Amino acid sequence: MADILLSKSNWWKTACINAALRGTNFTAPQTVYIALYTSNPTDADTGQEVSGGGYVRRAVTFGAPVIADRRAVASSAADISFPIAGADWGLITHIGIRTAATGGNLIYHGAVKTPRTVQTNDTLRFVAGQITIDEG
Repeated sequence: MADILLSKSNWWKTACINAALRGTNFTAPQTVYIALYTSNPTDADTGQEVSGGGYVRRAVTFGAPVIADRRAVASSAADISFPIAGADWGLITHIGIRTAATGGNLIYHGAVKTPRTVQTNDTLRFVAGQITIDEG
């Protein structure tokens, strides 16, 4: 899969504004997770996440943001591999970054440039630097 540029969810936009401008305390998650979707999660977190067949979200770490041209960019710091699919997961069209291994809130989301069908016994991997957050 090619590089993936992510956008903020409504939950994260609201949390940022409330923390910065309204003094509302916010506790950042200690770990964030990549979730795979077969439809667009949208800013409102309405997409269809993969389920079953051995699917589990995977933890992801990001490098420190780099500031250039009034933009802050952070990219995934290491490869992320999903387990071998025990059943068909469907056509993976989007990913999300979430606050928990299950449930939680959607922080960022984006379309993969080359959607891929994950079938039984397939595995899916994102290489370091492939997932990018761009705040500008």
